[in-house]
Amino acid sequence: MCGAQVKPLPEGVRRVAAALHGHGAGHEPVMLDDAARTAQQAADALGVALGQIAKSIIFRRLPDDAAVLVITSGDRRVDEAKVAPLVCAPGQSLGRADAAFVKAATGFSIGGVAPLAHARPPVTLIDAELFRFDVIWAAAGHPHAVFRLTPAELRAWTGAPVADVTAR
Repeated sequence: MCGAQVKPLPEGVRRVAAALHGHGAGHEPVMLDDAARTAQQAADALGVALGQIAKSIIFRRLPDDAAVLVITSGDRRVDEAKVAPLVCAPGQSLGRADAAFVKAATGFSIGGVAPLAHARPPVTLIDAELFRFDVIWAAAGHPHAVFRLTPAELRAWTGAPVADVTAR
C-alpha cells in the first residue's frame, strides 16, 4: 500500500503490550475498528460470549483512596457487599470511583481499563465466574483495544485472589 501510514499504538496499549511481553504472553493487544467501552460491545466485536469479557471495575476505598480493581465476567454484576469485607479493614468502606480517579489511579480511561500495567498497583480481586471459560478477553488500555488470555494467566499475571464477588 503506497503511502499508507501505520498509526502508533496509544500509550496505554503500549504499556499493556509491554506487560504482556514481560509475562511471556504469546499474543499482542488487538485494536478494534469500533469502540468496546462496554462488555457487550466487546463481545459483539469479537464474536464471543458476553461472559468471556473480563470487565475491570474500579472502586475507591475510603478513607485511604486506594483503587480496588474487581475483574469480573461480562455477564455478571459486582456485589459491593461481597467485595467490601475482602478489601476493607475496620473503618474502611468502598465508594464510587469517578473518571478522574480511575485515570489517576490506573493510567487508563474508563472503557479501556486493563487488568494489568496500572499506574499504581491496585488492590485486585478476580471473579470466580471467569473460570467458566477457557479463553477470556480484557481491555488493553484503550476503548478500542483488547487482548486474549486465560483465567489462569489472569490470576498468575495479577497475583490476585479469586473470589465470589458477583450478585446472584
